[in-house]
Amino acid sequence: MSLKAIGAKIFAKRIRKKIDKWASNPVKTQEQVFKSLINKSKHTVFGKDHDFQNIKTYSDFAKNVPIRDYEELKVYVNRVIEGEKDILWPGKPLYFAKTSGTTSGAKYIPLTKDSMPTHIKAARNAILCYIAETGKANFVDGKMIFLQGSPEMGEKNGILLGRLSGIVAHYVPKYLQKNRMPSWKTNCMEDWEKKVDAIVEETIDQNMAVISGIPPWVQMYFEKLQQRTNKKIGELFKEFELFIYGGVNFEPYKKTFEKLIGRKVAGIELYPASEGFFAFQDKQSKKGMLLQLDSGIFYEFVKADEFFEENPKRLTIGEVEKGINYVILVSTNAGLWAYNVGDTVQFTSVSPYRVIVSGRIKHFISAFGEHVIGKEVDEAIRIGAEKTGAIINDFTVAPQVNPKDKKLPYHEWFIEFREIPKDIEVLTLEIENSLRRQNSYYNDLIEGKILETLKITIIPKDGFKNYMKSIGKLGGQNKLPRLSNDRKIADALTTMIDK
Repeated sequence: MSLKAIGAKIFAKRIRKKIDKWASNPVKTQEQVFKSLINKSKHTVFGKDHDFQNIKTYSDFAKNVPIRDYEELKVYVNRVIEGEKDILWPGKPLYFAKTSGTTSGAKYIPLTKDSMPTHIKAARNAILCYIAETGKANFVDGKMIFLQGSPEMGEKNGILLGRLSGIVAHYVPKYLQKNRMPSWKTNCMEDWEKKVDAIVEETIDQNMAVISGIPPWVQMYFEKLQQRTNKKIGELFKEFELFIYGGVNFEPYKKTFEKLIGRKVAGIELYPASEGFFAFQDKQSKKGMLLQLDSGIFYEFVKADEFFEENPKRLTIGEVEKGINYVILVSTNAGLWAYNVGDTVQFTSVSPYRVIVSGRIKHFISAFGEHVIGKEVDEAIRIGAEKTGAIINDFTVAPQVNPKDKKLPYHEWFIEFREIPKDIEVLTLEIENSLRRQNSYYNDLIEGKILETLKITIIPKDGFKNYMKSIGKLGGQNKLPRLSNDRKIADALTTMIDK
């Protein structure tokens, strides 16, 4: 074992103890974060507008600061973009993380000198927790690849601007620089397909030990490697030990990855966002990701089925329960306040607090009152694939409200297969039954003959990739929505199939 690996093991144990300390005192930890955020921001424009000077308790905060999404916070963000200081957080941000909004167009999320280190520390600690738990550290001597957006930056009134994954690329520790791939030149390429081809060239004969990225884009990289070498990824990269991923639920991709790799590889799930690094998988043996309670983020939660009420009840960490679908709100040391990230989460544990991402509050199907969420369709397709041997590349679901044959409406599942099952009808039935077991509203609509059984539309190979490319969202941090409550994506896919 190298000196670097030995050092990593010692450091990992120390960090694990620190994590356990705050994780075992969640309410106190969050109270300290809350007080610090309010105190530091009382003299900002936002702090003055919301009377932070007189906020002494969380109850005061909830009364003074309403829930906002990006569009509602934009009046303040625009002033930051224009170069004003002390608006949402003291001073000016270091960066803007540019993201693609579905309704707001481009969004500019501030990253400050206080918030930026928490992103880096959480990513580092995720790996250290793996080392502390397993005792495995030899992979630190191997090559590591992070499939991410371009690190090239723009500028807005003196503030650097880029994609979060590209900004983070500037913070890779010096001791990992020699191990890191791809090259800076390749990482700066904007054309995703050309970039992946270049990454294949650079890594095909390397000792890759750690591979990280959003599953559908890592899958593309693996497929290109396999096409070039006719080898399983685990055979090509004999030292490949750790797959680090986030952004989407990995379960629908699991079988495809197992087939591409050819052997089991440990995984670490992350929950990073431009608004903050919220959670990471800290235990291989436990379901869910440890919520980062000491990272300059104060969390609130609203039950998803109450979220659209006029004054939904806001809960703090000590009030949440396992298995309930919550909308997650954050107040951060980047100057976001009671901010609706757009995600829904469920707690898998409350000692310590671990979460899974269950979907997006705006990504659901409720065209008929069924309110089907991402977690339910992920689970349904996992069971369907398991029972039928199907291997699925990707999928999305939309309602069909006005069928041409004038029969009952239904949910249409667009699925791209790596391996099509022998009997599509059996897969349809397994998915349908799983969804009905999970969602009583959907079950009632089927039993009441309001809805017909779901229908599967097969998407040809690379169909989803071509769709994402057609809308300028191929690669990087972009993800295909699992659910839509309208036919925008469905109609575009149907048009592509019919051509």
